[in-house]
Amino acid sequence: MKMAWVTLPQSQNLNLRTILLCLFPCSLFLYLIYSYATSSSVFTFTPQPLLDLDYSRHTTFEFCASNYTNYCPCHDPRRQKRFPKVRMFRKERHCPQSPPERLRCLIPRPVGYKTPFPWPQSKDSAWFTNVPFPKLVNYKKSQNWVRLEGDRFLFPGGGTSFPDGVNGYVHALSRLLPLPHIRTALDVGCGVASFGAALMDYGILTMSIAPSDEHEGQVQFALERGLPAMLGVLSIHRLPFPSRSFDMAHCSRCLVPWTDNDGLYLREMDRILRPGGYWVLSGPPINWRVNYNAWGREAKELEKEQSMLEELAMELCWEKVAESDQFAVWQKSLNHMGCIHKLKTWGRHPKFCNSSSDPDPDAGWYTEMSACIFAIPEEKDTHRPRVNFDEDNRRWRRRVSRYGEMLKSLCCGRYRNVMDMNAEFGGFAATMAEMKYPVWVMNVVPVDAKGNINNNSLPIIFERGLIGTYMDWCEAFSTYPRTYDLIHACGIFSMYKDKCDISDILIEMHRIVRPKGALIIRDDRDVIMRVKETTDEMRWNGTLVSSGDSDEKDMILLVDNA
Repeated sequence: MKMAWVTLPQSQNLNLRTILLCLFPCSLFLYLIYSYATSSSVFTFTPQPLLDLDYSRHTTFEFCASNYTNYCPCHDPRRQKRFPKVRMFRKERHCPQSPPERLRCLIPRPVGYKTPFPWPQSKDSAWFTNVPFPKLVNYKKSQNWVRLEGDRFLFPGGGTSFPDGVNGYVHALSRLLPLPHIRTALDVGCGVASFGAALMDYGILTMSIAPSDEHEGQVQFALERGLPAMLGVLSIHRLPFPSRSFDMAHCSRCLVPWTDNDGLYLREMDRILRPGGYWVLSGPPINWRVNYNAWGREAKELEKEQSMLEELAMELCWEKVAESDQFAVWQKSLNHMGCIHKLKTWGRHPKFCNSSSDPDPDAGWYTEMSACIFAIPEEKDTHRPRVNFDEDNRRWRRRVSRYGEMLKSLCCGRYRNVMDMNAEFGGFAATMAEMKYPVWVMNVVPVDAKGNINNNSLPIIFERGLIGTYMDWCEAFSTYPRTYDLIHACGIFSMYKDKCDISDILIEMHRIVRPKGALIIRDDRDVIMRVKETTDEMRWNGTLVSSGDSDEKDMILLVDNA
């Protein structure tokens, strides 16, 4: 059927346009009246957000598909395949930057998830339903890493270098090292972190790192046990720690090619070790004369490998203090002056970093490794700030006491591990330790998108005998879902309000806090009110609480991740 077009005279066209223009406002008015009668939302007043929070994209946050249960945004195997394998670069952080890659949904928990065992029982046991990966049990069966008995995993303390148990391994190490004087350690290629667990009995706090792996989450097992661990790899970029951080670094058959690329990775160990700190190596090539057959390696190859290692350690001004059974132990020099003179008499000229061209030794966020040695500064030459902790300690004692009133179970082992998203100088963690709360704290010092640190307090945190890492909260943390029992976020949303979508930070917090865990979000009142809008949309049970301190204007949002 054809449409019949009627052509009006010009004057009639004009009259028609006039009529339509007159009728349009009336029609619009009638439409709005109708809409108001049927839906009260049309005239709902929406105030201008005080923060750059885009709430218009959704009214609630839905859960992701079940195959995202163990999703690590910056360590996604699907994204990793886009990057080269050379020097393990594929295993570094590669984060989604924008939709549709960046998820706007909440990570679901596994079917049958159970509350983890309380500390210290969780150090030795974990529910199978929480980390349902039996592959590691079979793959490492002869090394006694982990056993599956009924509905739970047991961690008997075995390892590649200590199949008979880590306690005997650490006891043997204690005969070579003054373990009571060591406060912090880095375990490279940590497995399920049994070494770090054993060091806790000596009062040593160990940061255990390993890359994402084909054995379905060694680091995830470590975190499920409640032990300090994070995803990390020696590749192109430095580890996310400042220089002179750890008292000890350890590698037990960690498969790191220490002497490759001009000794780049051993130089990275030198950067993060404190003066006088120890580097411990067990496994190939140490004691190769006895073990080369068991390792299935050629004796000459291992001899050459150890010779290169000894040469490199000498260039780093490390002194070999022990080699016994399966261990070799080197100690970093307290200063370089005497060592440099000795090396020059032998015709050796160690390559020191250039302060004007090489990156700051404390830079550790997407900073490429340096194939040089950072000189140990004299006390008067260090640029690290001197901090008077008296007022800071008083402030955190008041705050932590208030937290203890809000979370009655804080003292009783329910919360084993805590993340402090904006640690400042570590006052929160230090006070938790002082008050004998049975937790360890991951102290995070935020950086901006360009890696700049406005107040680099992480070196101070390590000097206090605590552990932590750099982090840009516009990205995801290098951990698995459901790995922290309690998250403390003080001022983090004010800090990032102009840098990225704050709801993305809350989605990440939801990813890493455990079911039945808790969040303490502390910030300016206006900021807290806006944050609560989003936590309500995430179906979190949030309660607004006064700071309880007349000297502070902060408000607290206490969230129960039921």
